[in-house]
Amino acid sequence: MPRRRIGFWYRFAAVLCKPWLVVLIKRDWHGMEHIPADGGFITAVNHNSHVDPFAYAHFQYNSGRVPRFLAKSGLFKEGFVGAAMRGTGQIPVYRESTDALSAFRAAIDAVERGECVAFYPEGTLTRDPDGWPMTAKTGAARVALQTKCPVIPVAQWGANELLPPYARKPNLLPRKTHHVLAGPPVDLTRFYGHEMTPELLKEATEVIMAAVTAQLEEIRGEKAPETPYDPRRERIEQRRRTRAESGAEFGEESGDETAAEIDGAVSGHAQTNHAQTDHAQSGHAKTTQAQTSHEGENSK
Repeated sequence: MPRRRIGFWYRFAAVLCKPWLVVLIKRDWHGMEHIPADGGFITAVNHNSHVDPFAYAHFQYNSGRVPRFLAKSGLFKEGFVGAAMRGTGQIPVYRESTDALSAFRAAIDAVERGECVAFYPEGTLTRDPDGWPMTAKTGAARVALQTKCPVIPVAQWGANELLPPYARKPNLLPRKTHHVLAGPPVDLTRFYGHEMTPELLKEATEVIMAAVTAQLEEIRGEKAPETPYDPRRERIEQRRRTRAESGAEFGEESGDETAAEIDGAVSGHAQTNHAQTDHAQSGHAKTTQAQTSHEGENSK
């Protein structure tokens, strides 16, 4: 594949990073033939280590189509990091935008210019206990459906063994292997031409993540869980467990008494409101009757 639009800053970053990557991890890369030689496209990649953006960028760089990652807009403002982010063509995400699609306007523009935009659809390191991809955000699907560009599912494994999620110290020995498997484009044509409702975007995102997960299953030689890990569902379950434990600590009888007190309070409040309403209606009726009688006397 021809190298194109790499530029000084990307080559400079490669000179700095590649030697370290070559020393620290071995490479087992497959599927580069699925990386388009021309035109804009998206790669959807699983995320399981703070090191894997560098390891994956190495794979993508060697394919001849350098990735443009989405990053917080604040990183682009000043200093060496800002200059490097701008120079390598990374894409700022303006999280303060209230329009979900306009937050990815720069990504859409990059795809339309013929660039490769790399998405981590999960939005953060996976929280699945076994490292499988979890439920994802809809950004990649939004850009894909807006531009109708190819979406290449990419799975990676091994950087997480060098530096596990949320770990502070790397496991340098024995030397780890970074496995990458890129698959054929995900077929999203059935979603084209429809309004991008939350339901449609969610379904398209699930199709993309199923393809990424299938690639990872091939790398790992095992099956992923049927239902992806969902952080929001886990938070709800954690709150439920906490409430259940608190209820058990105070006892069921106490809980029943509290419920009875609440019911009594609600009932009493309703009765009071009913009495007040009856009294107000009665007073209003009497006032109206008196006014009518008075008007009748005046008419005489």
